[in-house]
Amino acid sequence: MYSVNVPVPGRVRALAADLYPSLVGFDTVRDDHSLLLKRLGDAPQVDRLQHRTHRALEGAPAVEAAVTGIDYFPEPPLGSAPVVYLAVESPGLEQIHRDLAEVFDPVEGLEGPDYVPHVTLARGGDLETARRLADHEIDQVTWTVSELEFFDGQYRLPVSRISLPA
Repeated sequence: MYSVNVPVPGRVRALAADLYPSLVGFDTVRDDHSLLLKRLGDAPQVDRLQHRTHRALEGAPAVEAAVTGIDYFPEPPLGSAPVVYLAVESPGLEQIHRDLAEVFDPVEGLEGPDYVPHVTLARGGDLETARRLADHEIDQVTWTVSELEFFDGQYRLPVSRISLPA
């Protein structure tokens, strides 16, 4: 599965690392953090998928994003529950997601109007622990998103970068 991801700054990674001791009771704790912007699917010719992605993002500007708190999905449409995440507010990223959803079919229940920008921290485990984490206060982290990643989910690696002009 290929996707467009938002690389997160070191301050977001540091925040996730600081929260690690509170997450050890979950089934899966993420150690590599990014923000999934849009799933693109699989393609026999990756270069064509990349080209379509770059064309869809042509002229998209750099946007502001902010981690504003901790939240959770009690019953996510896929995978184990709950999912604990860093909540991200960014009207600009939401617009880019909508633009990509016009070119690449949205995954029902996850994308399109159901899209919630976030950085996953952990999943599977105790719902009450997720609730307690969501009550935890954090310092807001803001940054400018000036590039996106074309990401290969099979190998869990960025394939290329997509610049967003300032």
